[in-house]
Amino acid sequence: MADPATHLSLARLTRSKDTAFEITPEAEARKVLAEEMELIALRKLRFAGRLVAEGARDWRLEGTLGATVVQPCVVTAEPVTTRIDEPVLRRYLAEMPEPEEDEVEMPEDDSAEPLPAVLDLSAVMAEALALALPLYPRAPGAALEEATFAAPGVAPMTDEDAKPLSGLAALRDKLAGREDDEGESGGEGSETGEN
Repeated sequence: MADPATHLSLARLTRSKDTAFEITPEAEARKVLAEEMELIALRKLRFAGRLVAEGARDWRLEGTLGATVVQPCVVTAEPVTTRIDEPVLRRYLAEMPEPEEDEVEMPEDDSAEPLPAVLDLSAVMAEALALALPLYPRAPGAALEEATFAAPGVAPMTDEDAKPLSGLAALRDKLAGREDDEGESGGEGSETGEN
């Protein structure tokens, strides 16, 4: 059964005033979310804001997501703690604008979604958290080391070798050196020719 505190029937909300909400999941709910998002821990989580009526049938959600997450470092796998404080904005439209003719354009407001009969605030919170998580958490001082792999007797390819333009500077310098050498020897030859 849906929790009435987190599942709001938009048709039943009063349009004449804002509807405030606040969700602070208990430890067990945070643990489930942490497992789903492959976090080491989700220490704190709070999602609060309001629903504001727009026009005759549309709604706007304005909220703030606060969380303290612990993720594995991408380099060392050590725990990395991050504090998240993110604004959350969603618009729920009774009629989504349709693209004209055959053109498919992204709407200017990418926070717009079709109006649901029941708004699941827990799902909005989880989505906002997933979007706010650092993609590559790194422990202080952790740096990626250069890894080299090759068969026995074969020189390993380096990061520099993998860059398509990395050798151009060396080639340019080498060619410039040859031109200087040729210019100098050509100059000597012309002098001896004149004498």
